[in-house]
Amino acid sequence: MKKLFALILTLVMVLSLAACGGGNSGGSGTSGGGSDTSGGTTGGDSGSSGGGATKMTLILRGGTYAEALKAAIPAFEKDNNVTIEVQELSFDDLHTGIALDSVNPEGAYDLCMVDGSWMAEFTESNVLANLSEMGYSFDDDVISATTDICMVDGSIYLAPFFGNVTVMMYNKQLIEDAGYKPEDIQTFADLMDIAQKTNAAGKTGFLIRGGSPDNIVSDFIPHLLVHGGWVVDGNNKPTVDTPEFKAAMQEYLDLYALGGTMDKDDIVAAIDGGTAALGQAWPGWYVPSADTAASYTVIPTKLDDSDSAKNTSMYGVWCIGIPANAPHKDLAKALLEYVMSPEVQLESIEVGGVPCRYSSLLNEDVLKTYPQYETVCAALESGVYRPVIAEWTQFTNILGTEMDNIIQGVKTIDQGLADAQAELDLLLG
Repeated sequence: MKKLFALILTLVMVLSLAACGGGNSGGSGTSGGGSDTSGGTTGGDSGSSGGGATKMTLILRGGTYAEALKAAIPAFEKDNNVTIEVQELSFDDLHTGIALDSVNPEGAYDLCMVDGSWMAEFTESNVLANLSEMGYSFDDDVISATTDICMVDGSIYLAPFFGNVTVMMYNKQLIEDAGYKPEDIQTFADLMDIAQKTNAAGKTGFLIRGGSPDNIVSDFIPHLLVHGGWVVDGNNKPTVDTPEFKAAMQEYLDLYALGGTMDKDDIVAAIDGGTAALGQAWPGWYVPSADTAASYTVIPTKLDDSDSAKNTSMYGVWCIGIPANAPHKDLAKALLEYVMSPEVQLESIEVGGVPCRYSSLLNEDVLKTYPQYETVCAALESGVYRPVIAEWTQFTNILGTEMDNIIQGVKTIDQGLADAQAELDLLLG
């Protein structure tokens, strides 16, 4: 009952935010990027068609994430005598849609797309089917680190479909003008140096995303990691009012002062167009080719040259699962296995997909056109998932709101983080 109450409480908060228009400071999008398409449908129509074909319905994150899966649908429909309707929703609406449908004895959806941060909430509330009990397993080609979020007590509940992970996007010419090669960007000091030199030349040094508390928290976490900080301790107790968090926040503000906040699409356009040098990004937004002006590197892993390297890659992996109340579980399992197959995962790259398979990301022909997938693969091998706690959606709403107060100058770092700590202590009790 407590778990169900937590789920309902989260839904109420999400709906309240949606009613208020959501968002804080400039931009849109959420962790993992992509288009914020909402409410659209594609595929089959209601009822049966095509000579008694079974109708299936999928609920997916809109934008590139959905496109990567939709590309595989026609062949599956033909081979299995089904018609498939796809509902494409925004980050918040997708979470709400899955959760609300889960209380029905028979659900409306056969397959759902799930952000890794929802895993604890959904498994504790029995929203997802146990895929292991349905005979599903991972093969060695799947990057093993990306599967951690997909499992609870040894059982699989999700499959890692779209390998989103934090990267640093840069303009090739502007970092060269600042005296750097991509491999030279190793420390926070390097970022500051590039941003300062770019600003002095009359262009933008560094861009970050705003638009929602989740965006703010997700894009900040890599900077917190390089300071050796984290948002919770080993017992999932909040740790946001700490020296490490404060130091990371101050440096984040210093970078922000050399640029600003933009929508994700504008960040891509600015860096690719040569008006900005650096910006934090996700492959779900945009995958540069070998010929584009923009490219990727890992987010700097050290504070300075004397510091030891730390992991700064944070996952925003989009997973697929089967609702526990799915109307066509056998067909849903077949579709999940199909879209996770090496062949389909490789083909998804043509529509912007980011597979979690070695055979796709390190394919020789792929790397000739998209050499950045090698960087993405390395990041996916060692990334960090957000804390697996049922209250994570509420957690980010609280923390991101207070961080935005700091960014906008409404509160000092000390006051904003102290207020966030107090609220989070009450949340997690």
